[in-house]
Amino acid sequence: MLATALTARPAPPAAPAAPLDLDERLALAALAVSDSGPLDLADVIRLPGALPGPEPAPCPYSTPVAACLHRAAARIASGWCTGRLVDEQGRRCLRGAIRAEAGGDWGTEVDACVLLLEVIRAEFGPDVETVPEANDHLLRGPQHAARILGAAATLADARHI
Repeated sequence: MLATALTARPAPPAAPAAPLDLDERLALAALAVSDSGPLDLADVIRLPGALPGPEPAPCPYSTPVAACLHRAAARIASGWCTGRLVDEQGRRCLRGAIRAEAGGDWGTEVDACVLLLEVIRAEFGPDVETVPEANDHLLRGPQHAARILGAAATLADARHI
């Protein structure tokens, strides 16, 4: 028995695992998602042009609506679109950014949109009926959209919501 142990060959090293394909990665991502809301593939799939940049500054707000609006402003600053919630490149409109940052919390999403519409009406007048209308016809670009969201975050913080 001792001779067998001394002469036995060690097992060959295991072959490296094959890389996961897209379906396998999505299945693993779905398993990692909590029950807090639906899986947003834009947060799972990263395209080469969408590599993460420097870490954003920490959120200065402690209330949920103000924090949501602040995160939406940061998201919009790196990509804004009109005519839809999310375009093919992953850019979002005002409402799409709020929806993504609310994380499935319908109350936060609605409160954020109501406050945002109030800020939009203060800038453009009371005739603006919806956030999408302002997004698609009144805003002048991503910096303008981010500024409007930032003003709404400041208002939400002042109201403690």
